[in-house]
Amino acid sequence: MTDPLADIVTLLQPDAAYSKLVSAGGRWRVQRSLDGMPFYCVLLEGSCRLEMNGAAPITLQADDFVLVPELHDFATSSLEPPESDEVISTPVALGPGRFHVGQEGVPSDVQFLVGHCNFGSPDAELLLSLLPNVVLVRGERRLSTLVKLVREESREQRPARDVVLARLLEVLLIEALRSTNATASTAGLVRGLADPRLSVALRQMHESPQKPWTVVQLATAAALSRSAFFERFNRIVGVAPMEYLLSWRMALAKNMLRQKGEGVAQVAERVGYGSASAFSVAFTRHVGLPPTQYASADSGSRAA
Repeated sequence: MTDPLADIVTLLQPDAAYSKLVSAGGRWRVQRSLDGMPFYCVLLEGSCRLEMNGAAPITLQADDFVLVPELHDFATSSLEPPESDEVISTPVALGPGRFHVGQEGVPSDVQFLVGHCNFGSPDAELLLSLLPNVVLVRGERRLSTLVKLVREESREQRPARDVVLARLLEVLLIEALRSTNATASTAGLVRGLADPRLSVALRQMHESPQKPWTVVQLATAAALSRSAFFERFNRIVGVAPMEYLLSWRMALAKNMLRQKGEGVAQVAERVGYGSASAFSVAFTRHVGLPPTQYASADSGSRAA
């Protein structure tokens, strides 16, 4: 059966943008602002504090992994930070992709890898809305191993480097998301997949988007009444069932149109529309452009 989480990560088209290895010692604090970039941090040694998007700070221990699909501001610091939040440490470059922060002459007792990636999908905003705001995974050495592989691959100019990095990042994202404690997550796909009833309906929507699904049919698949299913889906996934299905169909359609392998009528059939005209109306309403115009515009942007 189709794996919705793998579907989402694959459509996101992640690629490695930047990562760096940081060592630190003594009292220190580093603060940055990012324009909603996906951010990850894995603590390799020691302990430190991490503050993200104005939330309360969390303490990270060795092998902890944090993924934030959309980060706007963050600060990392020693467990005993400088007395004033206005004191910002300046990272000192040690070599390609390697930095040190902290007090001069104090041995390093913390090491972590931080980085961010880009999502190539034009539906990134939609797809990210289905993921938790913050993923914190503890005690999963598999994630540390994957991040180390990303770091090593990004440092070397080996053949097919970009392809390998893209695949590693896909695995990294899936591993992080499926390892998270979904019961503590914000509403979204991960939490929905952790629900034994809703996961059946979600998997069926992803496996057969061409079927003329109704709320009653999906509720039956989830072994719930229509009203109970509708309320539960809204609360746990964060959107109504038919809204989720429409968004997923449109994301698939946009991806198919970008591939140039199929015409509008074929795409319409594959995403559950009985005619090209009905699909065109729905697509135009959802995307803001007719399918043919969207396909030609995307082709033009790639050519440019």
